[in-house]
Amino acid sequence: MGAAIQADAAADEAGAAADEADAAASAAEAAEHPSPADAPTPRRSMWTRMDRPFRLGFLLTLGGLSAFLLALALTSLSTVLVYVAIALFAALGLNPAVRLLTRRGLSRGVSVAIVIVALVAAVGLVLVLIVPVVVEQIASFVKSVPKVIDDFVHTDLYLLLEKQFGDQIGSLLADGEKLLTDGKTLTALGGGALKVGTSIAEGVSAFVIVFVLTLYFVVGLPGIITSMLRLAPARKRRQARGIVDQITESVGGYVQGMVVLAFANSMVALVLYLLLGLPFPPLMAVVAFLVTLIPLIGPLLFLAIGTVVALLADPLHALIFGVVYLIYIQIEAYVLTPKVMNRTLEVPGLLVVLGALVGGTLLGLLGALVAVPATASILIILNQIFIPRQDERV
Repeated sequence: MGAAIQADAAADEAGAAADEADAAASAAEAAEHPSPADAPTPRRSMWTRMDRPFRLGFLLTLGGLSAFLLALALTSLSTVLVYVAIALFAALGLNPAVRLLTRRGLSRGVSVAIVIVALVAAVGLVLVLIVPVVVEQIASFVKSVPKVIDDFVHTDLYLLLEKQFGDQIGSLLADGEKLLTDGKTLTALGGGALKVGTSIAEGVSAFVIVFVLTLYFVVGLPGIITSMLRLAPARKRRQARGIVDQITESVGGYVQGMVVLAFANSMVALVLYLLLGLPFPPLMAVVAFLVTLIPLIGPLLFLAIGTVVALLADPLHALIFGVVYLIYIQIEAYVLTPKVMNRTLEVPGLLVVLGALVGGTLLGLLGALVAVPATASILIILNQIFIPRQDERV
């Protein structure tokens, strides 16, 4: 009797197991071949919901209006954004000095105070010693342009050029005189497509605003970075911190290096103009400093400017200046630049030129100056985020 009961129980268990196996097979088949009724309904995009044309039209109109208002707001705030960008890049350029003092054992507060005092002292010396001389020489240069061109017309070099090019050389000199004596030239150079004011009052106020913003950025840079990193997801903050540190170090080193190289260019121009007895040495030194801040093409651009100005005074001295300065450009490119820029991100030359052209078109000289740091930042983000994601895809 007991054996029969056990046999029946075993048969029941075997039947239950078979039923479970059949149910699992049916479920697998249903999952592999779902019926139309069970298939999920695909979501339709907004563009296919033409059964509600008024709602779609309202949303599109609202989006276009919002984009237009945002563009107007950005255009109205363009000057403020330019000030903020200048101050931020200046603060990033001063940040390596703060880090250097911090590594020497000083607290960040003391390091920031030392850097700010040094900055204020440097700006004060520039305002007291250099600005009055440069302003005076600019006025003298503008007044002397007609006389300098008239003297050049009576030289043998002008006669040779006139025989070679005909009346085109005269038209070129007339256009050059108009360009150098027209105040609109400075407006176009300083503002580009977005026109930043060039009056004295606006210039002074802009300088004060940028200077104060720079001080605030230098003091509060770590707090600003920490606050911005909190916007990133918690699991990505360490990676974001690494990217931000790399960007700040790269941009700061670039700004610092470009200032050093531009200062070296200005000193070379000043010494050459003084030794050769060419006119306006301090003015040309300032022009050299500003122009050579433009990456890659700045030294070549000043080579042309300095040679043309020297040519109007003395062709032989202009030739000497051009040759010596060209030699210095080669020394800077192969000796000074690798040593000064050894900690900055390398940007391909083509991107440097394209960035300078785009930045110069939008923001004039300022846009050309910030083009390389902006390009370097974009390259860092691409190398750290986008390219690794693409490498993980099959």
